[in-house]
Amino acid sequence: MDLEHKFARFGYGLSVSEDAVIEGYASLFGQVDQGRDVVQKGAYRASLDGLVKAGQRVKMLWQHDPAQPIGVWDEVREDDKGLWVKGRLLESTQKGREAAELIRAGAMDGLSIGYRTKRAVKNDKGQRVLTELELWEVSLVTFPMLPSARVAAKGATLDAEETLRSIAEVFNDARQELARP
Repeated sequence: MDLEHKFARFGYGLSVSEDAVIEGYASLFGQVDQGRDVVQKGAYRASLDGLVKAGQRVKMLWQHDPAQPIGVWDEVREDDKGLWVKGRLLESTQKGREAAELIRAGAMDGLSIGYRTKRAVKNDKGQRVLTELELWEVSLVTFPMLPSARVAAKGATLDAEETLRSIAEVFNDARQELARP
């Protein structure tokens, strides 16, 4: 099987911290991307476990180019929402400095995963549901495929998530107010 790529977009207004830390979701579960693929919860679990057992890490690359590593992913894990990553751009490298500056300027706004499909099924909507993936790398890229995935710099907030939480709080407050005798 060939190496495939799946893209995700950074959050709007992304900035990079002084120590060039970025974090967020490289992949979101249950969302249809522009290639009509859907990643199922648990799809990365075996791959991540295998990397830990082998003492290896998911690579951070520039535009999927294996000759251009630009940083390190210090944490890569699955949660209920998707594949969460946290890492450091290495500004001691030319591409690491460039990536940090492009993110700071708002010119770079995407992540993409490089993987091999181990298991997938077609659903009744004609979408490919990815049930097991072998994750190789997470790259910073120019053009993402899954616009709803978010990445934030260290200390930054995820605007959409924060907005949804605020709306939920308003509804909860209203519900409590209406329940009063």
